[in-house]
Amino acid sequence: MWVKICGITNLEDALCAINAGADALGFVFYQHSPRYISPEKAKAIVEQLPLHVKKIGLFVEALPEEINVTCKTSFIDMAQIHFEVDEMFLLALDVPYLLVTRAEKQSDVTQYHGRLRLVDAYVESFGGAGARLELSWFKHADTHNIILAGGLSPLNVEEVKPFGFYGVDVSSGVEKSKGIKDHEKVDAFLKKAKA
Repeated sequence: MWVKICGITNLEDALCAINAGADALGFVFYQHSPRYISPEKAKAIVEQLPLHVKKIGLFVEALPEEINVTCKTSFIDMAQIHFEVDEMFLLALDVPYLLVTRAEKQSDVTQYHGRLRLVDAYVESFGGAGARLELSWFKHADTHNIILAGGLSPLNVEEVKPFGFYGVDVSSGVEKSKGIKDHEKVDAFLKKAKA
């Protein structure tokens, strides 16, 4: 199972996640988030990471130009679009992107059907709140195109494996405090997700 550790704010946490087997790291470029990182700080971390690990920038209410510039200057591989956009917006992006559905009800999980997408629990703060999705919503969904987020932790990641998701994304479930990872939890999460 593909695993992304999100909300990276320092090199130690990034290296811990990579050594534990993470496929991708998330950098939050949303200034109202407690896990916000500046493009300059993100670049300083990304420059020291191996190429095989995907670096994904999380954006909320940003313009396409802003996303393009931030990704280019920070050496970010992909933009995670955490807000509603139209096709014109997507056409203006110069970087690969990952669309996010903030699901409030079962029918929301089919938004962007057929595209690789991230499905997160709806929270006012745009994620990182540890809110969980109702797994029964995915019984008949095409889960092989879905990266599941929201309320995951080393204690429950095994529960989602039978659903066949493409991957999982975790932030608060492997933290000591907002923006600081608990290395034992990161390790435990990856062991269980990859087992």
